[in-house]
Amino acid sequence: MSTSPSPHPATHGTDPAARSGVVGPPATGARRENRASGVVGKGLTRRTGPLALGVVACLLLTGCGAQVQKDAAAGAEKTIENCGQSSTYPTPRKPVAYDVSAIEKMFALGLSDRMRGIVLPSTVSSVIEKSPYREDYGKTETISDTVLSQEAVVSAKADWVFAGWQAGFSETRGVTPDSLRDVGVNSYMQHETCKGYKGDTSEPDPLDATNQDLRDLGKIFDVEDRAEKLVGELEDKRRALREAPRPEKPARVLVYDSGTSEPYTAGHRTALNGMIELAGAESVTKDLDARWDTVGWESVVKSEPQAIVVVDYNKQPVREKIDYLKNQSPLKDSLAVKNDSTYVMDYGEAVSSPRNMDGAQKLADYLRSKGLR
Repeated sequence: MSTSPSPHPATHGTDPAARSGVVGPPATGARRENRASGVVGKGLTRRTGPLALGVVACLLLTGCGAQVQKDAAAGAEKTIENCGQSSTYPTPRKPVAYDVSAIEKMFALGLSDRMRGIVLPSTVSSVIEKSPYREDYGKTETISDTVLSQEAVVSAKADWVFAGWQAGFSETRGVTPDSLRDVGVNSYMQHETCKGYKGDTSEPDPLDATNQDLRDLGKIFDVEDRAEKLVGELEDKRRALREAPRPEKPARVLVYDSGTSEPYTAGHRTALNGMIELAGAESVTKDLDARWDTVGWESVVKSEPQAIVVVDYNKQPVREKIDYLKNQSPLKDSLAVKNDSTYVMDYGEAVSSPRNMDGAQKLADYLRSKGLR
């Protein structure tokens, strides 16, 4: 993503006169008070002494200084390194976030009241009910309930978009950081999704990538202290999970999102893979070089999963998924099914988000209850 021009001053809600330091004439009441103190209109009476002159000058300079500082903050540009690209732009005034992962990172930093809106596909909207950010969802406009599109962004007059590569941004659908830049809209991509974007070969730990996103958002929106505090809290939870007692041989866990002909599951470039490790287990698809992808049933059966994590969102009722696994799938005779070790995880905890650490703790507690940790 490259530098794009700053939005027109009007989009910052800043009066042009104030930006230039021009101050209009005082109100009638102010003129009366000025006359009483020896100040008339724009000038000073001859009776005004050096001390009064100094006080007035100080007040004027202080006022101007405060305005200059305010305007500088409003127009300050930040340079962000993101997915191998450097971008410079001012603090967004009308930001839009796509899908739960990006949306809840914004909400976790207390930015809902500064957002133009969200794009939340109706297939995952059930996350709102269980989300700790339910109130934020309620007061933030949903500008689209399908996939991210350039049309929706432009129609909303957004000036910044937060999404993932091939997880919102898509060359096929014609909405990319470059296409948005061409219409004056800046953007930021989730670090977890960087690989493959303009030759980017980085493979950050997905949980570390979430921390990086939060820190970058803190810089972009001038809430760096808030971001560092949140990252610190998440790292404390992560450390506690790592230091907790765990079995010598980790339990084998399958992530089941959906699919009958082939299961759709999580690869090693997902937050969920790291969450399973923190919970004291290992994913049977930990060697899958992907974020989310399909695999063959044969390899899954051979891995002999001892527990299955079923991702819950409203595209398909979770009960239907579990019934399929237990009664029709190639895993119906597996240890996981026989021992009824099927754990339901909310979509908002399964994708990269500030909820990952709590999700990992819940999974660890479940595995312990089943004698698998």
